[in-house]
Amino acid sequence: MNVLAIGCHPDDVEVNCAGTLSKYASQGHKVIVCHVANGNLGHEIIQPDELRVMRAKEAQNAGALAGIEVVTCDIGDIMVYDSSKEQRDKVVDVIRYANPDVIITHSPNDYMPDHVAVSKLVFDASFAASVPHYKTSVDAKAKVTPIYYMDNLAGVGFMPTEYVDISDFVDKKLEMLECHVSQMKWMRAHDGIDFAEFVKTCARYRGLQCGVMYAEAFTPCFAWPKVVPQRLLP
Repeated sequence: MNVLAIGCHPDDVEVNCAGTLSKYASQGHKVIVCHVANGNLGHEIIQPDELRVMRAKEAQNAGALAGIEVVTCDIGDIMVYDSSKEQRDKVVDVIRYANPDVIITHSPNDYMPDHVAVSKLVFDASFAASVPHYKTSVDAKAKVTPIYYMDNLAGVGFMPTEYVDISDFVDKKLEMLECHVSQMKWMRAHDGIDFAEFVKTCARYRGLQCGVMYAEAFTPCFAWPKVVPQRLLP
């Protein structure tokens, strides 16, 4: 199975679904992660051009730990717009390249505009990618692909309908998260936030909800014909 996770910033999938992606990869599935935004505004001191390069490398390092391919649309932070045809076509190209059997992305009610825009871009692009005469730079036709929405940050406003047991993969998830040094180090030193503890606590909370030690939470996109009668999560 081909799995495509499309997050906004270079650490978003590590926060919300890296355990699940690692589990997919361990089962032999092909996993690709795409970051729509490049994270260039994610620091108060490091300048955007330098941070853009730094965060791309951090994302590659994280993916390598689990055998995951990492690509990017390289759009600047706070510049992601779901109404942009150019940006939608970039996501279409990623979907056509990955040819996924399942897509994981942000929930439509996540906490910041870039995340919400990515959610809508993915929904729109997944349809466009399946239309054979809709032409973009990748000359292919993707399947009509089921979409799963991953948890919101801290689980706020998110009502899961499915869970993935990541108890055996939580350490890998945190190891991948720690690859994002520009973010983790800054939050610890400047904001007084141990983000690894934050993320692990959320995974423990989701685990309590479904009777395991650690879990990640999801809900499918309930839009025809994306609903399928089998479980696609690992």
